[in-house]
Amino acid sequence: MNKLPSEENMTTRDTNETNDEGQVSRRSFLGLMGTGAVCAGAAITATSSASSLLGHASGGNAYQQSDAQRIESLANPPKIPDYDWNKHKWAFGVDTDRCIGCLRCMEACKAENSVQEDANHHRTWVERYVYLEGSDKAIVDSQTDPKNIEVTGSEMRYRFDNRYKDVKVDKAYFVPKLCNQCEKPSCVQVCPTGATFKAPDGVVLIDAKYCIGCQYCVQACPYGVRSFNEQRGTAEKCNWCYHRITKGLNPACVEACPTGTRVFGDRNDKDSPISEFIRNHRVMVLKPEMGNEPNVFYVGIDKEVS
Repeated sequence: MNKLPSEENMTTRDTNETNDEGQVSRRSFLGLMGTGAVCAGAAITATSSASSLLGHASGGNAYQQSDAQRIESLANPPKIPDYDWNKHKWAFGVDTDRCIGCLRCMEACKAENSVQEDANHHRTWVERYVYLEGSDKAIVDSQTDPKNIEVTGSEMRYRFDNRYKDVKVDKAYFVPKLCNQCEKPSCVQVCPTGATFKAPDGVVLIDAKYCIGCQYCVQACPYGVRSFNEQRGTAEKCNWCYHRITKGLNPACVEACPTGTRVFGDRNDKDSPISEFIRNHRVMVLKPEMGNEPNVFYVGIDKEVS
């Protein structure tokens, strides 16, 4: 049975602290991968201590979990039995022709991963692209737009308003965004401590124990999918619900999508949903010119989407 060195260090709902008992060390993994920068950040762990996290959480930062739940998740992180990350190649598909902009994906992600509830904090989100009649340039907004916040009356609820009901629209569609888990991730290249690393199954993970909060990864990501959590003192991003997919489950956003917009699976399995999605559609990736080689494949987007 393979133990994942990232298992108890992922920035997910269930894991943010390390528990070294019976675990392959992160240093050993990085040594095997030829990375020797870990020691530089090994001593800087105070910002990710359980007491610090709980102190901030109790200050009203709107995490989904209560203090008691977070204590329990830190003390007893979930195990990932019988998972061999060398046997999988995860990928994600997005069919924008199906997306209705309901934002249930965002709600599910926040609930699953204890992301702060306000509109400006997210691991996945949805953008609306609207082309007015006679214009070849899209107007883009998301749940963070003040008009969209105003329509619900709260930053804790996420909806798109109906601002275009009285104007002529040539074309409009919604585009879900999330971490692309790139083949050549910029975030991994710039991380000075090895806290951000790419697992053999293709997912880019954050080892919170070694994150020093420098935010180089946030600046390096060409897709804007990384953020800095000031309360926890670490970088954060979507990890495709790694604690779920390693147990044979779909990411929370995929489970919550009512229209089948989001597709997930293992490319090593030719009959998986993602393999069929890529095989049966003309897919695109975001910003191919950047050379990151994303593993999120889109259907129905224009080049203007970035």
